[in-house]
Amino acid sequence: AVLESLPRIEGFRPDIVHCHDWHTALIPMMIREHYGDDPYYSGIRTVLTIHNLRHQGIFPLYILGDILGIAEGGRIANNLEYDGAVNYLKGGLVYSDIITTVSPTYASEILTPYFGEGLDIILRMQRDKLRGILNGIDYKIYNPLRDPDISVRYRSSLSKKADNKIALQSLVGLPEDRDVPLLGLVTRLDSQKGLDLLNHIMDELMEEELQMVVLGTGDRTYEDAFYYFASKYPSKLAVKIMFDSSLAHKIYASADMLLMPSQFEPCGLAQMIAMRYSTVPIVRETGGLKDTVIPYNEVTGEGNGFSFANYNAHELLYTIHRALKVYREDKAAWKRITESGRKMDFSWDASAHRYMELYKELAE
Repeated sequence: AVLESLPRIEGFRPDIVHCHDWHTALIPMMIREHYGDDPYYSGIRTVLTIHNLRHQGIFPLYILGDILGIAEGGRIANNLEYDGAVNYLKGGLVYSDIITTVSPTYASEILTPYFGEGLDIILRMQRDKLRGILNGIDYKIYNPLRDPDISVRYRSSLSKKADNKIALQSLVGLPEDRDVPLLGLVTRLDSQKGLDLLNHIMDELMEEELQMVVLGTGDRTYEDAFYYFASKYPSKLAVKIMFDSSLAHKIYASADMLLMPSQFEPCGLAQMIAMRYSTVPIVRETGGLKDTVIPYNEVTGEGNGFSFANYNAHELLYTIHRALKVYREDKAAWKRITESGRKMDFSWDASAHRYMELYKELAE
């Protein structure tokens, strides 16, 4: 449908077709193999962006002939087949002119078996055309100075941020206390997000003088686990199993720290949003989290968050303890960390410039 519609758009012929994930990954193949003899399509270049390599579009072999009109066992079929099935994403990797993914670190990680989701061999064969470009966030939507969803608007005032904490505590049923450290978790409830680590240390974490708000939906196992801990620690943990954009904004504006202990994270947006609201991210050093969160250094005072390297529950707990210690004992350092995060540029401007450079390179 995409390719058939192009000649019908009067006065328009694209230089580049930019495809996203497996859903559109057959377009590069179709341009080359099905439309290659048509002068209109000759010279059109393709970019394929991988947002999450885990999702590949895997289907039975019979669709080669029944749906795609491709003979089994031929050259084209070999470019689409992988591990006894048709793999749309593999076809996109082979046929696209440029492959991008959503952070520089993730672009390196997916070349390895641990992160490669079974396609690392194909990606290593295509590594010369692989680029990593960070996603961005919309600075008009995520702006604490103008956000209509939060109780008290602010630019960088941690006092006004604490006013939002009081409002959120009241909303979710936690004791109102502007000084207690508040941890936020806004996420899809999925094993990718490191929730197994969090569940493993939750009892130890709840021994601390702190509060936590969880917002998200997903795997029933994690939903039930959070409900269990919320019933066990009702004065410390509030859990909202739902999708609620307005409540997410309130958490970003109210929490002192945001947890992102991901097993893998192609880019991640929550840590960028958090820093925009002077909320300090606590992350695992993977993918876009490693590219955006600079770990706090007590000696130099540099850093915009806290991070840990290994996928290990007690490394996560240790890192939370470090953050809590700075929050409680060194207010000046904490303010510097929040300011460092707030001054980062995660708007689309920088990313758009990278894409423009890529398009120009490809068009030439």
